[in-house]
Amino acid sequence: MKQRSLKPEESRLWRVVASTVRPFAGRVLPPEPEPPARPVAQMRAAPEPEPHRPTAPAARRIPAALHPIEPNRARRIVIGREPIGARLDLHGLDQDRARDALERFVVQAQLQGCRAVLVITGQGRSGGGVLRRRAPEWLADARLRGIVAGVSAADRRHGGDGALYVALKRPAGR
Repeated sequence: MKQRSLKPEESRLWRVVASTVRPFAGRVLPPEPEPPARPVAQMRAAPEPEPHRPTAPAARRIPAALHPIEPNRARRIVIGREPIGARLDLHGLDQDRARDALERFVVQAQLQGCRAVLVITGQGRSGGGVLRRRAPEWLADARLRGIVAGVSAADRRHGGDGALYVALKRPAGR
């Protein structure tokens, strides 16, 4: 097996670690390598600014009208302390049928007393699925505003990027 040589920063880090131990009798630490000389042209050139990158992928942005699930509640859902009352799998549905199914599902789940549900959208081709991108928008719609308390991306064991946790409000009068 061919081994690669250490990069300068890896070598420096190794020296820091190696300095914390005592070598065996008869062994010494290898001499520290000299830092590589930088070409003059590089020293004069100003660094180019990095292009602006959005902080979150567009597919995972949640509309402003929709709140994320409270952190403690989301953690309880992930670890199973707050059960997922129902699951909806939107695989294979077109946008119109998926939206109708999602709205009916959320209303029905709240009427049944569910406090948290899992909506499986799938990731789509190359991670840019239409249902994955649109489901948070549909959940933020005015028709569901009185039902949906918040939405967060699901944990890996529940579908990861291809699923959403939806926290539901208690029905009025309960």
